Amino acid sequence: MTGKYGRGRTIATATAAALVTLAVPACSASSGAGPSAPAGSGAAATTGAPATTSAAPDPTPPPASSYPMSTAPLTVPAVREHEPARGPGWKPAPGSRVVVAPADSAALADEGKLLAGELKLGYAESDEVRSGDVELDLAAKGSGAAESYTLTVRDGRVLIAGPDQAGVFYGTRTLKQAVRGAGSAPEGTVKDAPAKPQRGLNLDIARKYFAPEWIEARLREMADLKLNQLGLHFSDDQAFRIQSDSHPEIVSTPHLTKAEVRRITALAARLHIAVVPEIDSPGHLGAVLRAHPNLQLRDVRGKAVKGAVDISDPASAKLVDELLREFIPLFPAGAWHLGADEYQALVVRDPQASFPQLAAAARQRYGPAARVQDLAAGWLNDRAAVVRPSGKALKAWNDGFFRGGVVAAAPDIQAEYWTGKEIGARPPLEYLDAGRKVVNLNDEYLYYVLGEPNQFTYPTGRRIYEQWTPRVLRGTTAVPARYDAQILGARLAIWADLAGSQTPAQVAAGIRLPLAALSQKVWDARPPQQPWTGFQALADRLRTP
Repeated sequence: MTGKYGRGRTIATATAAALVTLAVPACSASSGAGPSAPAGSGAAATTGAPATTSAAPDPTPPPASSYPMSTAPLTVPAVREHEPARGPGWKPAPGSRVVVAPADSAALADEGKLLAGELKLGYAESDEVRSGDVELDLAAKGSGAAESYTLTVRDGRVLIAGPDQAGVFYGTRTLKQAVRGAGSAPEGTVKDAPAKPQRGLNLDIARKYFAPEWIEARLREMADLKLNQLGLHFSDDQAFRIQSDSHPEIVSTPHLTKAEVRRITALAARLHIAVVPEIDSPGHLGAVLRAHPNLQLRDVRGKAVKGAVDISDPASAKLVDELLREFIPLFPAGAWHLGADEYQALVVRDPQASFPQLAAAARQRYGPAARVQDLAAGWLNDRAAVVRPSGKALKAWNDGFFRGGVVAAAPDIQAEYWTGKEIGARPPLEYLDAGRKVVNLNDEYLYYVLGEPNQFTYPTGRRIYEQWTPRVLRGTTAVPARYDAQILGARLAIWADLAGSQTPAQVAAGIRLPLAALSQKVWDARPPQQPWTGFQALADRLRTP
């Protein structure tokens, strides 16, 4: 990763003048941070203060040796490495700008304009970097790990460099938090990168409608925490919450329009967050079945099975595949959730006897030894085959993977591990020993279930911070460290089982500290450096109004 200040750029000769202006205590009480603005906002070369204003010169700036050695900026999540130095640090000042080289403007203009608006700085696309400026630099690809960055404060300037846009963006989040919390960024160099590639929040909008503005506010909160994935569960027994043109008869009121979804995904992209949609099947399809009761699964006695489609009926696959093909282009990010959990045909004692039509279809398709679970595994693989040509990574809940059948889930489907409590649920080691990639949504720590039914309790930031790690996939016991690379990350999950038990504002307040704690544990695999009380106080101080 580059440590230079630009590629042969001219450095203005006002360094001595600016040092006095920038000589501030490292723990100044002034935040210096402006309100958040949407990334990509602003039209041209300047945002906030005029870029041409400069401080009055001072012929005798204090020498760097007169300052104490710096300490790491206090951020959530904490930076992983800081090389201290002596010097005044950096704080926003009249005339300070965020500068992006013209060669990098197509890639970094959004990041630069967002930071300029937040810190009330000017914005410029220029090869000239002056004292007091913040320079964003896209380093050569391969110069560091994905999403990594360096942030160097030296000579009255800041350089944020990374091998990709996400890394540079996360460097701007560190600078924003440092200024917000202490009034300035300390002298020295931060070297930072995430421990896990998937870090985020899962949101159930099927059972409880959340307005676009609420979702966008969570995206901005997530971005400041360096989280990069929003799972969007928008179809369930209770409702189908996004406009559909292929099957308008299944859509509930209220719902998100496609224009609103595009607005959400566009903001998410600017904040380097992937929105991962989920159309759950073959269970949790009650909203679809209300409009298509002929597809309802029925047992041997003719009793309808809640939320379950009859996967022996080709019309069931046709309808779900039409929905998949309609919605794949609406979500441009690189992953898709196929659901596959809690198919009620497989939670009875003898699925073959209870659902003879499914058993017969399994044998017809997969041979005389096939069972209902094999038909369900085939359903998952068939839906994966519809999505796979889009290039998206594929996900399914862990209880949609079965042991001992003649059909296995495709190996490229990530297992999103949420529970070991379901009938037939498999322990995490079975997935890991088979080489499957796993994402952690442990319902013991990471499930925020509205109304706390079925012995769920609201997760606390302290419990996540002090007890949980990404290797704690089931219950409270970690899997061995040798599996760490297969665990891709984690998400905190909001489930609206008792939708009216909390308002959207209460949900936002309830998840704030758990989400902050999660961000720390997926960013840095080491035990946290400060106790929970200090972390909580910092998270409260850095909270965006």
